[in-house]
Amino acid sequence: MEFQTVKQQRLYMQVAEQIIGMIGKGTIDVGARLPSERDLAEKLGVSRPTIREAMIAMEISGVVEIRSGSGVYVTRKPGRQGSLPRELGAGPFEILEARLALEGETAALAAERIGKQGLQKLKDLLAEMARENQQESAHEDADEQFHRVIAEASENSVLLSAVEWLWTLRNESEISQMFHQRLRNEGVRPIIEDHQAIYDALCEGSASKARKAMHKHLRRVIKSQISAKST
Repeated sequence: MEFQTVKQQRLYMQVAEQIIGMIGKGTIDVGARLPSERDLAEKLGVSRPTIREAMIAMEISGVVEIRSGSGVYVTRKPGRQGSLPRELGAGPFEILEARLALEGETAALAAERIGKQGLQKLKDLLAEMARENQQESAHEDADEQFHRVIAEASENSVLLSAVEWLWTLRNESEISQMFHQRLRNEGVRPIIEDHQAIYDALCEGSASKARKAMHKHLRRVIKSQISAKST
């Protein structure tokens, strides 16, 4: 008797495979434009971020094409297996939601413990972030380092490891990489004023202001990425 390993599947992959199955059965025709994110979210009972992640997963599989400002179109029927070809990694919104839950408290601790050297690093990184934002093919190295320095300043090795792990997931997840590259191509950049507000709160040594500034920043990132014109 042969058993198959039981795996917990990511929600966006469940959504993608359901839509791919409908395309395979002909319920959705090749060339058709898929319903809007809002409509799909209501029909499937999931969030819009999950729908967006599913669309990107299907584009990676070659079944759909995302046309900026127009919608998502079916390009071909799936293969015989009918499902996504491989594990694509943690979804970008999954990662952002985890960061929202974690980094606010990390910033609050950092506000109480950060020293002059840490604050100077953050000030230098703000300047570097502004320079990176001016580059046509911008990366987010300064943004990543900014958040890592705050985690280091919390003086909590568990929080530091967790923050570093979430950034590693963001950088290594195939679906997350594709999503963020698409955003960069559209001109989406790290928000300097949000990072400045976090820095100012840390300079004041205010845990409550640092927590609030970090939460405001990450919620704005989530909202802006949901409303981006990619899909």
